[in-house]
Amino acid sequence: MNGEMSTRRLIPRLLVLVVAMFAFGFALVPIYDVMCQAFGINGKTTGSAYEGAQSEDQQRQVRVQFLATNAAGMSWEFRPKADDLVVHPGASNEMLFIAFNPTDKPMTAQAIPSVAPSKAAAFFHKTECFCFTQQVLQPGQRIEMPVRFIVDRDLPADVHHLTLAYTLFDITARKPPVARNDG
Repeated sequence: MNGEMSTRRLIPRLLVLVVAMFAFGFALVPIYDVMCQAFGINGKTTGSAYEGAQSEDQQRQVRVQFLATNAAGMSWEFRPKADDLVVHPGASNEMLFIAFNPTDKPMTAQAIPSVAPSKAAAFFHKTECFCFTQQVLQPGQRIEMPVRFIVDRDLPADVHHLTLAYTLFDITARKPPVARNDG
């Protein structure tokens, strides 16, 4: 009888715990966004091409640093052609990123960008980016992928340095590439 009573108390407690864990899982996304905003990390850029035009501000310079990393399980070599550029707000700029598939099979990848500090993300406009589409590389294939961008003239005056970082994910399992037949 004593064991039956403790089981009756345990089941509702476990159910409450399961519901709390489920609710916490949904709350993680807004919590993550608040933490990123508070600490100035992981600035999100828009997922589509910027189509505006701006005049160049020759009086101001901003250093844009480029970073490239691979997500866990991604075997490609991935890097920017240069570590940074000094740009004028309003001017159109370009940086090339190099990707190489060293494996013996075709692979599909997707690059996810972020800008730091996060308050600058709204002022960093990509006019063309390899991150807008998925990239397919055949075995041993190397490509240069451009990102064309404009640092907005309205960038806050206290921001003198931006970092554009890409993380490259292997999405081959979700979007299998077609092997090229060169024969």
